[in-house]
This record gives sequence, C-alpha cells and structure tokens, in this order.
Amino acid sequence: MDKKDKILKAFEETGKPMRPGEIAEKTGIESKEVSKLIKELKTEEKIYSPKRCFYDIKK
Repeated sequence: MDKKDKILKAFEETGKPMRPGEIAEKTGIESKEVSKLIKELKTEEKIYSPKRCFYDIKK
C-alpha cells in the first residue's frame, strides 16, 4: 500500500474531516510529506477541503 492509499484509508476509517497533523498521527507518515501528498490528492480530485486546514475524502 502506498502512502496516498494509507491517507485515503485513514479518511475512510475516521469518517470526518481531518487536519494534516491528525492524518500524520494516524498514518505514521511525516507531516511535511502528508502536506505534499494532500496537495497531490487534491489535484487528483480524490480529496477536498470542506473548511480551511481540514480535508476529507470525496465520496
């Protein structure tokens, strides 16, 4: 499982919007890298930002 999949799985398990720091804690991925991956996932339209600094999976 690659890191993007880990992040998407964390969203599915949590079921609510999360901040990058929470995602880093849940996945064990360094927070700087989480931020980079979030940017990529947003570009791929797999996640979105419902409010400032929070992200959630697109359903």
